[in-house]
Amino acid sequence: MPLREMGLVIDNRQLSTDLYQVDVKAPQIAQESYPGQFIHLKPGLTRDPLLRRPLSLFDVDKKTGTISILYKVVGQGTSLMTKVKSGDRLDILGPLGHGFSLVDREGKVVLIGGGIGIAPLVFLTRELKERGQNISILYGVDYKEQLVAADRIRAIGAELLISTIDGSAGHKGPVTDILYSQRWDLEKVEYIYCCGPELMMKKVVEYCKQRGIPGEVSLEEHMACGVGACLGCARKLN
Repeated sequence: MPLREMGLVIDNRQLSTDLYQVDVKAPQIAQESYPGQFIHLKPGLTRDPLLRRPLSLFDVDKKTGTISILYKVVGQGTSLMTKVKSGDRLDILGPLGHGFSLVDREGKVVLIGGGIGIAPLVFLTRELKERGQNISILYGVDYKEQLVAADRIRAIGAELLISTIDGSAGHKGPVTDILYSQRWDLEKVEYIYCCGPELMMKKVVEYCKQRGIPGEVSLEEHMACGVGACLGCARKLN
């Protein structure tokens, strides 16, 4: 059952040109949160914009009751969020969604994030590391300034492999180039999690099908209610 909580903003900072991170004290939601879930956030205390914004849980600290949200400025709602400051209150509904399945595995687990799609994978990384899983993170962006989650991933202690389209950091090219490299055929990859642009996720799905590797993708969609009633988030599956 999702909770409604008036979260207290601890910090809201710009990480790159259009990427921001807001940290919010919301102990009830933090305690109930699970990797892969999201919140429905009202960017202001007025009725404009009317609809809440769905945002992935970037990271969660259950001990301090803090949730962190990584967001990209793409429209009115996220533009308003950049104006939020420490001490403000945010109207939050959550946690929402089913989240990722967590099953302990003996072999390698690979997480693949493209752009803002890295957001739900950081909380997942933390959870998998705490469970003692052998994981590698493949993180792809356009240019190195967008690698805003890299330090947090390294601090968690996960292996991190980077790609940039312009070659300014790591491998030059799409992150799926790293996935299709020979290395992963030599390791026992048991499961793959993925979130990012749809073209990237399609290539990951093709890779999994070719090699018989199970996995999950996290999809992004516009929605109104956040609980499935309005069918705005419904996606057709082949």
